[in-house]
Amino acid sequence: MSGNIQSETSVSTSRSLLRRAREHDAAAWQKLTAVYTPLVYQWCRQAGLQTSDAADVVQEVFRSVATGLDGFRKERPEDTFRGWLWTITRNKIRDHYRASAGRPEAQGGTTAHVQLQQLPDEAPSDADDATGERLHSKLARRAVSLMQTDFEESTWRAFWLTAVELQPPQSVAEQLGVSAAVVYMAKSRVLRRLREELDGLDLID
Repeated sequence: MSGNIQSETSVSTSRSLLRRAREHDAAAWQKLTAVYTPLVYQWCRQAGLQTSDAADVVQEVFRSVATGLDGFRKERPEDTFRGWLWTITRNKIRDHYRASAGRPEAQGGTTAHVQLQQLPDEAPSDADDATGERLHSKLARRAVSLMQTDFEESTWRAFWLTAVELQPPQSVAEQLGVSAAVVYMAKSRVLRRLREELDGLDLID
């Protein structure tokens, strides 16, 4: 197993997921939407949208993301992809409620107006939302899981047990039948690659 765990990742490119998506790489776009669709859907539901309406708004959000991805720029520390995505989502939710206000059979105009007023300008804060920290952790873990097939199984196992499950390297080494140094090497290699892949998405510290 030691030989496998030290082998390099099978993927040659080190360009970030965000950059590849901008270049219309279908696989990169699929990964990007797989990571963020559940988050956008949750935002929509938290804003009061019903299940079917939330699903429709999610589709509209990612249509806008697809056409506007080149416009996202991280020029300041506070500029994040998550924040940019929230701005698009918030606008699409507002569009939905404005349209709903004119349809008495759907949602009443007064209710729609209240929902519009309650939408924050900034992305829901992890500090203010009791579930925020957990949601952000899920977001990162979902992104990381999508990269699993890029690595040897044993290398990934060493990384996951130490970096995600926070097991001691020596314990992981004993489980995998390798040295602790090999486990450290595997963890370092996967983290380095993940930082490259997820560059610009602010998911890996």
